[in-house]
Amino acid sequence: MSHIETLKRRNQMLHTAFCPAIREALTEADTIEIMANPDGSIWIEKARIGIVVSDTRLEASDRERIIKLVASSVRENVDTTSPILSAELPNSGERFEGILPPVSEAPCFSIRKPANTPLGLNDYITLGCINSNGALALQNAVLEHDNILIAGGTSSGKTTFANALLAETAFQSDRVIILEDTRELRCTAPNAIALRTLKDRISLQQLVRSTLRLRPDRIVVGEVRGSEALDLLKAWNTGHPGGLTTLHANSARSALKRLEQLTQEAISHPPHQLIAEAIDVVVFMSRKDGVRSVEEVLRVTGYDGHDYLTTSLVSPSLSILNTDEVPCASSH
Repeated sequence: MSHIETLKRRNQMLHTAFCPAIREALTEADTIEIMANPDGSIWIEKARIGIVVSDTRLEASDRERIIKLVASSVRENVDTTSPILSAELPNSGERFEGILPPVSEAPCFSIRKPANTPLGLNDYITLGCINSNGALALQNAVLEHDNILIAGGTSSGKTTFANALLAETAFQSDRVIILEDTRELRCTAPNAIALRTLKDRISLQQLVRSTLRLRPDRIVVGEVRGSEALDLLKAWNTGHPGGLTTLHANSARSALKRLEQLTQEAISHPPHQLIAEAIDVVVFMSRKDGVRSVEEVLRVTGYDGHDYLTTSLVSPSLSILNTDEVPCASSH
């Protein structure tokens, strides 16, 4: 059997293994995430609705088969000695996370769908997530090659907002290098390169260091979550401004503290001054009842020896948000 025929057969087996509820959710544009729990329940998150439980259940044997089929498609081994799988679904590219016993009591997995149609800043204005003054301030930040940190909790909309900024015309004339664990960021700049990590072989830290030899104008990292934060800050602060990254945090200011923690995986003392110089703008995203919104946008102006100095990106009289009137569209 040829390689192409093998792939087709494997994809068909995976499609069949998904129950009708999952197959339907994968085709629906408003689906954000599909979660199959160890107890067999299926939970589906929908835009503007939130998370709801499906009437359908998925047996443990079917959940395990799905995880192993996905592993096979990316040529990974998953079993009791290697029970965690991070991958992308073949062809469609949805982010897949599968876990087997003994890490979980029974097989479980989650599928994160990328937005079918990326939002631009004008879409955020239309949806009431940001007013024209706030959008203009961020457009200027991108144009001026400010380094932007987008923070928020899990599924708060960080990646979708990052894609909105990447869609700005200011990126079109630059050489953009994008580094990710899984492919979620999109940039239409003609001189853009997308690189990804390889499990247990090529880390984000290695990619950041290698990227410096590729003559980047802007360095974009899908998400910082380890010691690569220090390398990225150094790169941004030594001739490669205009970058973009995301990070898990509970507020805009706590994002700066989180950066300190990540850099301490590489050095003993947090580089306060480096963080203050390398990070220009912090955008904080939040999610409540399935609704994503931009809650706060700060400009970092320095470090006074005790704390970071910040100001609002726009005047307080120019409200960035208008979510009380129109809820922001749900996104990743």
